[in-house]
Amino acid sequence: MMVYQDFEELRKDCMNCTRCALCQTRHNVVFGVGNPRAKVLFVGEGPGENEDLQGEPFVGRAGKLLDTMLDAVDLSRKRNIYIANIVKCRPPQNRDPLPEEQEACIGWLRGQFAVMRPKIIVCLGRIAGMKLMDPNMKITKQHGQFIDKKGTLMMATLHPAALLRNPSQKPDAFKDFLLLRDKIMEVCPETYDM
Repeated sequence: MMVYQDFEELRKDCMNCTRCALCQTRHNVVFGVGNPRAKVLFVGEGPGENEDLQGEPFVGRAGKLLDTMLDAVDLSRKRNIYIANIVKCRPPQNRDPLPEEQEACIGWLRGQFAVMRPKIIVCLGRIAGMKLMDPNMKITKQHGQFIDKKGTLMMATLHPAALLRNPSQKPDAFKDFLLLRDKIMEVCPETYDM
């Protein structure tokens, strides 16, 4: 994998990726959205149908819920965070990305990380948490807990789509966002000046 210094060069190369079979059924590569200078990076598992059609992560009902939760703690994809995914192309029927698809694609996320150098990564859901934090993660038990991985703080929270299916979990997820806000104020308060 090439080492990138420039976010746009990385994006351009990613948009032409053919490393796994997901490239054959995609409409758009969903590279990510937000401020590439942000110190807080949100990572989901992969694009769904709306994301595949629009080329942007978290744009359907789950995206609207995510934006509402972000807004509650003064975060915005337009201003002071960045949102990406483990895989950049939609798995058929929104199934979980296969391990080999994740491995083929993870280099793009690593490239985004290397250029951005975020101080905090928030894993949205079980798949992202298992891939980036702990392969044995139990999202319902470990959400909201920060770990330090080589100087980057990481936390998993419940996936917005899961919250739509189980609204009773929304208060737990909202607590995670309040913990995130406190952690941002502690380690990268400049986030709120962007």
